[in-house]
Amino acid sequence: MLHTPSWSWPTLHDAQRSVLLEVLMHGSRSRAELAHRTGMSRASLSRLSRDLVDLGFVTEGEAQARPGRGRPSETLRVRADAAQFAGFKLTGDALYAAVVDLSATVIDTMEHPLPSREIVDVVDLIGRVLEEMKPAHPRISAVGVCLAGDVVGAEGHRRIIGSHFLGWENVPLADLVRARTGLATEIGNDVQSLTAAHHWFGAGKGARSLALIGLGAGIGAGLVVGDEPIRGAHGHPGKVGHLRVSDSGPTCDRGHVGCVSAFVTIPAVERAVGGLPFEEILRRASEGDEECSVVVGAALRALGVVIANLVSIVDIEKVIITGEGLPIAAASPELLNAAVAEALDPAAEAPPIDLHPFQFADYAWAAAVSAVRLVL
Repeated sequence: MLHTPSWSWPTLHDAQRSVLLEVLMHGSRSRAELAHRTGMSRASLSRLSRDLVDLGFVTEGEAQARPGRGRPSETLRVRADAAQFAGFKLTGDALYAAVVDLSATVIDTMEHPLPSREIVDVVDLIGRVLEEMKPAHPRISAVGVCLAGDVVGAEGHRRIIGSHFLGWENVPLADLVRARTGLATEIGNDVQSLTAAHHWFGAGKGARSLALIGLGAGIGAGLVVGDEPIRGAHGHPGKVGHLRVSDSGPTCDRGHVGCVSAFVTIPAVERAVGGLPFEEILRRASEGDEECSVVVGAALRALGVVIANLVSIVDIEKVIITGEGLPIAAASPELLNAAVAEALDPAAEAPPIDLHPFQFADYAWAAAVSAVRLVL
């Protein structure tokens, strides 16, 4: 059954999107400020403001006094409840869902096991969960989906080249979800989606260039350069897991000796200490256990190589580390910083490293933010 939305996102022209995005990302702004930041005339800005007020996306606040003479300038702020967006994170066995408002604040979450990994079953589950959410959130305007995999294509029509965890290849997922739900749909790699979400609304807000490293069962990176997420020519940027750290050492699951993935992922850390649970290894390392300390130290040095390479190549302003494997980075920030400094090009400057708290629903939040980005 197709889902027919009772309310849909209106078509906005470029100037309207520009003003709405400015207020959305930077908070309340006076009309005078908006005119200055967008390069529009006061008359054009006033007309656009009225349009956005009439559409229900912004409200007018208290007037701000302007320096010198002249009338106070009214402020505009986003109406967060004007629209909602649904995001879905797919793993090999579960679906995590989130609904955000127009300010990207999470207002609802759900979790469901996958009935199977068959594409038709997963797409139908997304549709059924959306139908379940719709009565409480009738202004859901677009859908985002993210997963561990490679994604290519134009916005709103992206397809999955391959996803190891789901066993998918060449799946036109955006088109399938849009057909099932009746809503514009964006698809993305999970780490790339999380990077873009943090760039607009999270730990990277305000930075024009940044790297986000997602650390867990694997390791991947997302990059923003010049305020634009890097998507790559073939849909798989940020493949840092197989950078060479040493010519000897453990072997990763692809048979590479001494690569980053052989040291820093959760499975690699556990294998290095005979299969002990990840949390137990970290606990023992913190208490001075020699074997566990050596493994954690090797993981931090490998992570430092990744950060140093990204900084040396792109000269980024900020690094964000997050994911289920975040406790590795947090085990010794001092050792991590030293590892970055050792591997960094002498002419490069080490940026601040933000160890950002993580929960798995963050990926669903990121997918929902990708839906916001799609319509704006």
